[in-house]
Amino acid sequence: MNRKEMFRGKCVLALILVLFISSCSLGSSQGNIITWDDVILPGNRGGGLSFRGYFNRSGVIVVDQNGTGDSLTVQGAIDMVPNYNTERVKIYILPGVYREKVYVPKHKPYISFIGDEQRVSETVITWHNKASDTDERGNELGTYRSASITIDSDYFCATGITFENTVGTHPGAPGMQAVALRVSSSNAFFYRVRILGSQDTLLDEKGSHYYYQCFIQELTHLYLNWVFLKNQDCELHSIAKGSGAIAAHHRDKDDETGFSFVRCRVTGSGKSAKILLGRAWGDYSRIVYSFCHFNKIIAPTGWSDWSIPSRRKTAVFGEYRCTGKGAHTRGRVSWRKTFTDDEIKPFLGMEFIDGDQWLRL
Repeated sequence: MNRKEMFRGKCVLALILVLFISSCSLGSSQGNIITWDDVILPGNRGGGLSFRGYFNRSGVIVVDQNGTGDSLTVQGAIDMVPNYNTERVKIYILPGVYREKVYVPKHKPYISFIGDEQRVSETVITWHNKASDTDERGNELGTYRSASITIDSDYFCATGITFENTVGTHPGAPGMQAVALRVSSSNAFFYRVRILGSQDTLLDEKGSHYYYQCFIQELTHLYLNWVFLKNQDCELHSIAKGSGAIAAHHRDKDDETGFSFVRCRVTGSGKSAKILLGRAWGDYSRIVYSFCHFNKIIAPTGWSDWSIPSRRKTAVFGEYRCTGKGAHTRGRVSWRKTFTDDEIKPFLGMEFIDGDQWLRL
């Protein structure tokens, strides 16, 4: 990612899993609250919803590329949602590979993407833009606009879906940043989704977001900026063969945002890989791992100031009761933070993402 993009405040998350749920169910009186009902189909009918015109009868839009639903494409289903809708609309996506660039705009809140949890790897939304690609005016897309799927919709939820960017790359290659999923909704919930890419896979831009039991794959980085983000019971999988980092976070001095990983697994396929837990993208970066399991791909030092030593005094990087071959702290940087039982509590509960205000799980 070039310096211009970094200082413009764009952020990218690469590698990990997550879960995010959105506001009330169709017809619910719970207001701006996300519940389990928001990621469940009416009557839990599963595949029985593949009927053309079902949206008119149930509020569920069925997407089937074989033509038996309400829309052949995911974007076509989003376009069917009324602008400034006030009730949840569930988009049921049947298994298939949907090769399209998808945008869920802010003026269409309360949308849920729902796939079959038993066929997550078969229900794929995929595209192939990278930062150096150009738009119709000849301007480079940059990391921000390379995303295969962009979520600006508030109270968005997704489950049972794979989000993918198929651009392959080498670590640090210029112009090869290729975001699979970009999220800038005020609140969002992702549950049992897969996010696949190679460089800057997940760009979590702003808001409060919860990822639960997700799988996120990356090669180089997971970037994070101006966001309250909690990853719980997820797997963060690195495919880097050499160096890389799980996360990079940026925030202003008075910003309380950060990145909390709870009970996550950090894995990798590179036999000689040495992956950092995090890099200080800005002076006040904050990344915390609690009760996580690290395999041997984690570099002994664990953390990086990104060649700006002054950040060692202001960044908050820490681990709490983590396990695995990569969790040995003997070689860790001396400036990493250690937590007492009381100090770690704010990072463990839903209060870290103000969950009491928008989540009822």
